[in-house]
Formats: sequence, C-alpha cells, structure tokens
Amino acid sequence: MPSRLAVWGDPIAHSRSPQLHAAAYRLLGLDWTYDRRQVDAAGFGEALRGLDDSWRGLSLTMPLKEQAFRAAEEHDRHAELTGAVNTLLLGRRLSGFNTDVGGLVDAFTEAGVTGIGSARILGAGATAASALVAAADLGAERIEIRARRPEAAVHLVGLGERVGVRTSVTAFTEPASAADLTVATLPSGTVLDDATADALAAHGGVLLDAAYAPWPSALAARWTGGTVLSGLEMLLHQAVRQIRIFRYGTQETLLPGEAALIEVMRSALS
Repeated sequence: MPSRLAVWGDPIAHSRSPQLHAAAYRLLGLDWTYDRRQVDAAGFGEALRGLDDSWRGLSLTMPLKEQAFRAAEEHDRHAELTGAVNTLLLGRRLSGFNTDVGGLVDAFTEAGVTGIGSARILGAGATAASALVAAADLGAERIEIRARRPEAAVHLVGLGERVGVRTSVTAFTEPASAADLTVATLPSGTVLDDATADALAAHGGVLLDAAYAPWPSALAARWTGGTVLSGLEMLLHQAVRQIRIFRYGTQETLLPGEAALIEVMRSALS
C-alpha cells in the first residue's frame, strides 16, 4: 500500500508540516512517512512525473498551488472555486483538493468566530482566494480586499460574485471601516507602515495572519482590534483535512478521536 507523502514548495525549510503529519500518523498507527522537498514552479512537472507507486499524496505550498491545480484530473469544490490545490491524492486519477478554505473556517470556528457580516483580506494571491471563500462560508456578506496593486486583485471580485458576496478592492492606504475578521495573506516578513497597520488593527476584528515565521508578525504585534490567531492554526486545521484525504479520499470524513488528535498535533508545534 502506498505510504510515502511529502510537502513541496520553494522555500520549504521553514515548513512545520512534517511535525504535524508525523505526530498524527503515530497516534493513528499509520506506517506512513512524510518529508519535505524543495520544488520550484519550473521543476514541478518533472518532479511529479518522477513519483513511483510508493507515493500516496502530496501537500503543496507556495508557489505550486496553481501548478497542482492544472496537473489534477479532478478537483473538489474549494479547489474549483479558487483555482488552487494544496493537496494531491495520487492513484488511478490525480485528485486535487484545497484544504486551506476548510482549515481557515475550522481555525476561526474553534476561536468562536461564526456568523460574521464582513471580512477584510490583505493580499491577492492564492491564499487570498481561499480566505475569501472561507469568509463566505462563515457567513460574510461583504468582503474588502486590500492589495499593494489593486489591479492584481480584480479576479477576486469575480470570485466574490461566484460565492454570492459583495467584494471590493482597495489600496492599503485607504481609510479602514470596521470588519468582523481580517485574514492577512502577505509574505512572511512583510512590514506595513505604522499608520496603515494601526488603522487596520483598530478596526479589523479577529486577525488570522497566515504568516507564522517569525511570530508574532509585524502586523500581529500591533493588532488592537480583537483576538489574534497565528498562521499555525490554519496550518494545523488544513493538515487535519489533508490527513482525512490521504486516509479516506475525502476531507469530510472525520478521523478517529479527532479532537484528541488535534491536540497532539498542536503540541507537536510547541
């Protein structure tokens, strides 16, 4: 039975996914291995073709989510909506999934965030698309996208229309209205100027910053508007959904003793 798995991306040395998966596999009694490998966008196709029958699946991070979407022969709903795949299940058909959306929903729900009316997303890449769909799944009726280049986020307005949410795009420096939650999808190490960061922090509600190294991020350190969640919470919950896929072929079937499993995985990050 295929038992090899890994996370691919570039860079990849910082990834905490091997710790999460190894802890879960031990508790579940699964004789699986999970490694990390540096693979860039140009080398993704060749690396994928080089896998043999011992491989069960892959986790994908930047900059490979769009390449994985194109490689997959079938997609789940969240992958189809976002055009991004962070999980590949290998087999007779190459199946692509997006567990970032559900991972965000689970992280916010665990923190007591449900039934929101508005959300703000910082950034315009693949994770921003997942954050938009997650906010819609949490009930948001209005979503504001903030991007350094607003023209780069126009596609997210169309995505908002597809999920039935009024979506606008603006620059970082525009005045900030109140939002129930904020998802920052900016690259690790991004530092906004103090005035911009403080305005977002004062009116942004609960913050989940997808960056987790270093932590706290510059934005999280200035946040005054509500609870702050590290990107490790998103990483944890999307990994739980990946393990469901690797075991059952779907992210909807719960793992045995999942609540205890989550705590074991969280401890592995400490």
